[in-house]
Amino acid sequence: MSLGAEHSPVLARVEGAVGRLTLNRPKALHALTTQMCRLMIDALLAWRADPAVEAVLIDHAGERGFCAGGDIRMLAESGAGDAVQAREFFHTEYRLNALLFDYPKPVVAIMDGVVMGGGVGIAAPARYRIATERTIFAMPETGIGLFPDVGGGWFLPRLPGHAGLWLALTGARIKAADCLRLGLATDYVESARIEALKAALIARPDAIETVLSEIEADAGAPPFAQHQDEIARLFALESVEAIFAALAAEGSAWAEAQLQALKTKSPQTLKVAFRQLQAGGRMTRFYDNMAMEYRIASRVVRRHDFLEGVRAVIVDKDNAPRWDPATLEGVSEALLAEIFAPLPPEEEWTPLP
Repeated sequence: MSLGAEHSPVLARVEGAVGRLTLNRPKALHALTTQMCRLMIDALLAWRADPAVEAVLIDHAGERGFCAGGDIRMLAESGAGDAVQAREFFHTEYRLNALLFDYPKPVVAIMDGVVMGGGVGIAAPARYRIATERTIFAMPETGIGLFPDVGGGWFLPRLPGHAGLWLALTGARIKAADCLRLGLATDYVESARIEALKAALIARPDAIETVLSEIEADAGAPPFAQHQDEIARLFALESVEAIFAALAAEGSAWAEAQLQALKTKSPQTLKVAFRQLQAGGRMTRFYDNMAMEYRIASRVVRRHDFLEGVRAVIVDKDNAPRWDPATLEGVSEALLAEIFAPLPPEEEWTPLP
């Protein structure tokens, strides 16, 4: 590692036959920046063609969490202006997501602590996704007028029993056992044994499955299972309005809690996410989903609800966003069509060459 490299927001090095990427912005919960995405892309491209690198390990410095998302303040400041920086960030981040999705070598993501938004975009494409008792997984974007991007349109509709739509709309936070139940995590390792796991992976990158079987533990019963049937039924409906009505009619405390959570979200974003997951679930290529998400991101980052959501939740912290449109009925098909429409050809998202 070069002098001063320890201050880089991503530490990239080869240990044994393992390429190791360590997110290194602990004070910001490793929220991704354009620079961080570029550093990871550069390393992954170099290792992809290097026969000396057999596997990739993605982890984080410090104790607080894997990755809490993207640099939301920068996105809002850019979106309030010409949005050039915001679009550059999304374009680069989505290239990283696509590179990981198709990566030819096994990738191990250590999902210890907070895994939200942009963190999901790095972890979800990995072949091995390790949860611990500290894992908190969520896609909370509807609460700030954004949408569940970074491949959410691909991964979420492929979860069992409409659980992905439930996560996308409500922003629900789930822990390790639920992540395993839904396939969002592949293995569970106690946080006290994570360093031993990393050392074993670096020592034996050709035996990842064996290493995991030796170290993994029991995550316990998944709380999600109690409501799996309700989610499969209530979130299978044909519109966001129908889901609201069904939750209201259900009468259970759980359904009421979901309804109240949904009522705090941006109506525009709820409908965007619903349409995004419907479309992504029908797609056959991950790249097509990322192109769709880039179109959405390019537009919503400049719209009132994202700027207002960031003000209410992150800047002023009054948690009282004034959404516009204020109701689901006010979000027209014409508005959605505008958000999802193709960009001019020269502005469309493209994967890495």
